[in-house]
Amino acid sequence: MSEPTAEQLQSWDRSLVWHAFTQMAQYEPMIFERAEGCVLIDIHGNRYIDGVSSLWCNVHGHRHPKLDAALREQLDRVAHVTSLGASNPTTIKLARRLVDLAPPDLAHVFFSDDGATAVEVALKMAFQYWQQRPGPRPEKTGYVALGEAYHGDTLGAVSVGGVERFHAMFRPLLFEPLRLPVPNPYRMPEGVSAENLTAYHLDQLDNLLAEHHGRIAAMVIEPLVQAAAGMIVHPPGYLRGVRELTRKYDVLLIADEVAVGMGRTGKMFACEHEDVTPDLLCLAKGLTGGYLPLAATLATDEIWQAFLGDYAESKSFFHGHTFGGNPLGAAVALATLDVFDEERTLETLQPKIARLAEHLARIAQLPHVGHVRQCGMIAGIELVRDRATKEPYPWAERRGQQVCDHALSEGVWLRPLGNVVVILPPLAIATEQLDQICNAVRRGVENVE
Repeated sequence: MSEPTAEQLQSWDRSLVWHAFTQMAQYEPMIFERAEGCVLIDIHGNRYIDGVSSLWCNVHGHRHPKLDAALREQLDRVAHVTSLGASNPTTIKLARRLVDLAPPDLAHVFFSDDGATAVEVALKMAFQYWQQRPGPRPEKTGYVALGEAYHGDTLGAVSVGGVERFHAMFRPLLFEPLRLPVPNPYRMPEGVSAENLTAYHLDQLDNLLAEHHGRIAAMVIEPLVQAAAGMIVHPPGYLRGVRELTRKYDVLLIADEVAVGMGRTGKMFACEHEDVTPDLLCLAKGLTGGYLPLAATLATDEIWQAFLGDYAESKSFFHGHTFGGNPLGAAVALATLDVFDEERTLETLQPKIARLAEHLARIAQLPHVGHVRQCGMIAGIELVRDRATKEPYPWAERRGQQVCDHALSEGVWLRPLGNVVVILPPLAIATEQLDQICNAVRRGVENVE
């Protein structure tokens, strides 16, 4: 078969490939065939700065020599070993590294494939823990989640998710969690100020747990930032308060750090900002630097112990993934962690975080920018029809996409969340490239206005 032309690839991409979260009747192919550092190169040779880390997962840039070498070296050993009753040295070493890096007391690692599966694992572990721990509590089967939360697209993860536009179709298939409103500093309840926003939302959680804790297995939360909700940054102290209340009422805490972990917030884990150790910690995306699918759910020793026993007791965790703990993914994850150390990634990130803040302050002055928010190298710019009333643009107008379309004309690849323009580049982004991203966004907003 001869090599297809660019036109053939575009035709096949429109008609054969079913793209995620994409209306295929209106899809215009965007086909990247190569990458260098923080730049993506399409089939026509056009170059674009990767302004969203290839969906929030690239960390050290594309084709990083150390990560590439780790994959090649592992290929010379073994490409795949099942985690069902077997293991391999590379995966074992990654588990050791993660336990050493993670918040204290997270001493055991279950590997899966992606963020949704990491959350699915945590939900099932929490449920099974209460069924078979010493002094079992079989009535604790429910979950608490936040409004507008996103935890992935498997059915358990969708059940605790709260983005109605994504999940309304599947409602008959889901279980219902107890839902609390998102603590959003931009859209606060009437009579609530920035100063008492944290206390207001923690009081709501306190009341809910006081009434229902006897039937709640766990609360699941994206620490600090609700990403798919529009990069909503929680008020300071909220995460710490959630941890204290879940402990008070004997409810497990699941921290979904799929999007916010691996340095995105300026620390390796978002939980570190408020000195929080969850009972279960979910990682994926940047775990392999954005190279390969690999996810991890870290658990405390107390949870681990509840699954130990004689074979006949059936206490095992009956859950598994064919490629969970895959050696290739583990090898590049180890290399990703090495690069964090060798290139002092978190240390060198601080000036970039400050530079991003400077750009956001200028963008915030534009007439139809309702709110800008930032946590580390995560930024969201919310466009509104009326700043005074915070009236949003209609979803169908695709204002965020219009800004991203303009950025594309300036050589910057971005993907919005409705009317929220997202800036979330690889941590390795150069300052000059960060400037290009932010300037393209600013001009895009001005053009849309």
